[in-house]
Amino acid sequence: MPDYLYEDNAEAKGYKYICGVDEAGRGPLAGPVCVAAVILPKGLIIEGLNDSKKISEKRREQLFDIIKEKALDYSVAFASVEEIEKLNILNASMEAMKRAVEGLKIADYALIDGNRKPDLKIECETIVKGDGASCSIAAASILAKVTRDRLIKELDKEYPQYNFKKHKGYGTKEHIENIKKYGPCKIHRPSFLKNILK
Repeated sequence: MPDYLYEDNAEAKGYKYICGVDEAGRGPLAGPVCVAAVILPKGLIIEGLNDSKKISEKRREQLFDIIKEKALDYSVAFASVEEIEKLNILNASMEAMKRAVEGLKIADYALIDGNRKPDLKIECETIVKGDGASCSIAAASILAKVTRDRLIKELDKEYPQYNFKKHKGYGTKEHIENIKKYGPCKIHRPSFLKNILK
């Protein structure tokens, strides 16, 4: 379960407003990538807080509201399908991370999930599997995941033939079959479809 060890270590170095940063949607075949940055009050206990992938959709929705209510500050940002195609998924994710952190009013240190540092104006450190280790990153993972899932559900209304609301753009068997049947739409990532549309 995540705790505040990384936040406490950053605070011991003299930082006050430590944000956790995580992304959702790096792997899907469709839709933007979404990044959240969250600053939680020192030592705040949120029951059931964990890596968004380890909790149910219903629980994520509940935690989403609690995190937004309790956070000292939070910010959510996207990188579009066009940016993913232009920059590649890694660089587009880094750009969205930068936007999310810059959207905060008070951050002075960032804990980044993963092993790559975005180009930030504040000090940061990377933590592999950070969403299961740091409360701030776990909170960010939930905000990013729920925000992106809600967007994809809205896009499902525009493109019902792909059933986005079910798979959220990930490469499930059903999704791949629908891409082959109907062809890609404008929210699909062409560079992710090369092996499917041979």
